[in-house]
Amino acid sequence: MTHDFESVTVDDIEAARDRLDDDSVVKHTPVERSTSLDELTGAEVFLKMEHLQWTGSFKTRGAYNKIAQFVAEGESASGTGVETATETETETQTKTKTDRVVAASAGNHAQGVALAATKLGVDSTIVMPRTAPQAKVDATRGYGATVELVGTDFQDAMAHARDLVDETDAEFVHAYDDPAIVAGQGTLGLEMYEDVPAVDTIVVPIGGGGLISGIATAFSKLSPETRVVGVQATGAATVPDSLQKGAPIALESVDTIADGIATGGVSDLTLSLIEDHVDEVVTVTDGEIARAILLLLERAKQVVEGAGAAAVAAIISDELDVEGETVVALLGGGNLDMTMLQTVLVHALSDREQLLRLRVRIDDRSGKMEEISGLIADHNANIQTVRHDRSAPELDVGEAHLDFQIETSGAGQARAIIRSIRDHGHEVTHVNA
Repeated sequence: MTHDFESVTVDDIEAARDRLDDDSVVKHTPVERSTSLDELTGAEVFLKMEHLQWTGSFKTRGAYNKIAQFVAEGESASGTGVETATETETETQTKTKTDRVVAASAGNHAQGVALAATKLGVDSTIVMPRTAPQAKVDATRGYGATVELVGTDFQDAMAHARDLVDETDAEFVHAYDDPAIVAGQGTLGLEMYEDVPAVDTIVVPIGGGGLISGIATAFSKLSPETRVVGVQATGAATVPDSLQKGAPIALESVDTIADGIATGGVSDLTLSLIEDHVDEVVTVTDGEIARAILLLLERAKQVVEGAGAAAVAAIISDELDVEGETVVALLGGGNLDMTMLQTVLVHALSDREQLLRLRVRIDDRSGKMEEISGLIADHNANIQTVRHDRSAPELDVGEAHLDFQIETSGAGQARAIIRSIRDHGHEVTHVNA
């Protein structure tokens, strides 16, 4: 395939790894086998723990590779002026040195750019949407960046960041549409191959496509027989349509709990690399991502954000068959906002019926709440809350609803509670949905 832009080679990725040879910037993250996922999938599943990276995600790899080249080019240019150079030529050479970078991000790229810039002695301004998790905003500032909160999504932040670059002499660090960014992310592919060289399938989340583009490029040389699978959240999926139409397709808005892959679009660069090197792209729902987050928390003892859990969501879904294979699922990010964790837990526990909401229709007489509560207690379940409602339009005079929120051990106990209440003559509705 012929492109009219600079692409990425394995040599670029190898050069990026040489630049990243500093454990205080990027470390070689561990790989762990998950017997729980083995049982669920029928495969040998390894988890690449990139969420344990210094910034909680892989993003520092690309950001450092990009900014390091800015700095190196500037130092080289400003240091090569010869005595015969004119004043104008010397000024031109000196201007190539970068002392400020600007980026737009929903969170993880922000932290990667902030850390990389600080390590390299460069000022950074990061534009983030006002909806970005506070933990990611605070962490970005903590790594030394100036943060500006603009708009409600990544596209708004990107537009403002571009304006800042136009108004100043800052350099822009794109989250994915840059060969240096892709090459930096591709160093993760080198590690994954070294960690599990006999891998049959690798599963990688996709936002803007920089991560999977770099990883897939590395595997195209190191292990071309390995299947490379990309995963997008259903509410932010752009790659399937883009591949079908042969050009990047952008979404006007995205809707997913996986904010780290909610870019709403890919670029010509990343789409071309996906076309060339990625074997399959699947989508997963927010419900499947929530289930994966909880599964990783319970079984693997790992706290992973939505984007980081997307690969696991794919291998336990019906979208991807990995039975009998050796699989590496990439946990790309661990910056899970505590408010989002609460939302995920409520959703996942409700889906399992460990958090049960029941509406019981009763004759509004003394002792009825005690009676129903006693039936629930007989099953050793814990009532979290109960609400008494007489105002529902479907109720007759003298009737009421009791709305219970109950902690259970799971679906079996939940069904036993519902059956017991019905056996005592009460109309009961399961209202988890």
